[in-house]
Amino acid sequence: MTAQDKSKAATGASFVQQSASAQQKLLAFASLIILVIGFSLASPNFFQVSNIMAILQATSVNGVLAVAATVIILTGGIDLSIGTLMTFCAVVAGVVLTWAGMPLPLGILAAIGTGALCGLASGTFVAQMKIPPFIATLGMMLMLKGLSLIITGARPIYFNDTPGYTDISQGSLIGMVFPALPIPNGVLVLFVVAGGMAWVLSRTVLGRYTYALGSNEEAVRLSGVNTRAWKMAVYALAGGICGIAGILISARLNSAQPALGLGYELDAIAAVVIGGTSLAGGRGTVLGTLIGALIMAVLTNGLRILSVAPEWQTVVTGGIIILAVYADQLRRERS
Repeated sequence: MTAQDKSKAATGASFVQQSASAQQKLLAFASLIILVIGFSLASPNFFQVSNIMAILQATSVNGVLAVAATVIILTGGIDLSIGTLMTFCAVVAGVVLTWAGMPLPLGILAAIGTGALCGLASGTFVAQMKIPPFIATLGMMLMLKGLSLIITGARPIYFNDTPGYTDISQGSLIGMVFPALPIPNGVLVLFVVAGGMAWVLSRTVLGRYTYALGSNEEAVRLSGVNTRAWKMAVYALAGGICGIAGILISARLNSAQPALGLGYELDAIAAVVIGGTSLAGGRGTVLGTLIGALIMAVLTNGLRILSVAPEWQTVVTGGIIILAVYADQLRRERS
C-alpha cells in the first residue's frame, strides 16, 4: 500500500469515527427529548419551573463529575474514585472554612488543590507503578472514603458560619438580572467547566495527547512523548474538576457529608458512555457527556415524580449502563 493509499484509508477511518460520534450525540439528544416529552405527558408536575430548576441543579454535580470521568476515559482508563474524591474535597473545604475559619476563596482553592493532588496520586499509581486503573482507583476510593470518615468523626460539617458558600450552588446570578430565569449558579459552573474542558481537548497539546493516549498509547510513546507524565497530568486535571464538584454538592447541601459520594461515579460513567465516549478511549466529546448527564438527571427526576420505588430506580439505572456499554461495543465493531 502506498503512502497516498494509507492517507486515504486513515482519512476514511477518521470520517467514519466522526460520523458515528455525531450519530451517537444525535441519538442521545433525541432520547433526551423523548424522555422530557414522555414525563411531561405522564405528570403535570414535571414541566414546572421549580422541577426544571431541580433537574438542572442535580445535573450540575453529576455533569461536572462526568466531565472529569470523560477526560480519564478518553485515555482508555477508568476512575472509580471520583465520587469519594468529590466527598473528600468537600470535607477539606469544611475543615478549612468551618474549623479553621479561613476565607472563602482559600477554602475553594484547598478543595480544588486537594482534588488535583489525589488525582495526581492516582495517575502515579497507573502511569508510574503500572497498576491497572480499575485497581488503582478502587484502592484510592477506599482510602478517601476512610479518610473522610476519620477526619470528620463520621459527622457532617456544616457551613452555617460561612457567608456566601451556599450561593455558589443555590444562588442565581442570572435570576438577579432576569427574575423569570432563576438558573442556579451551579449550572453556570457546570457550563464553565464543560466549556473550558472542551477548549482544552480541542485546542491544547494536553487535549491532543489525551485523545492520542486512548487511540494508541504505544505509538505515542515510540514517537518520543513522555506518556507517563501526560497521563499523570490528565488524572490531576480530572481530580481538580472533582474538587469543583465537591464544592458544588456541599454548597447545595450546606454541609460536607463524609458518607456521601459512593455511587456517584457510576452515574457519571453512565453519562459519559451514553454521551458517546468510547470506553476503549480515543473518542468522545464533552457535549455528548453533557447530554448524557441531562438524560440521567431527567430519568431519575421523572421516575421519582411518578413515585417509582428507589429500588426500581436503581434497577433502571443499572440497565441503562449495560445498554450504553453494549451500544459502545457495537459502535467499535462498526468502526
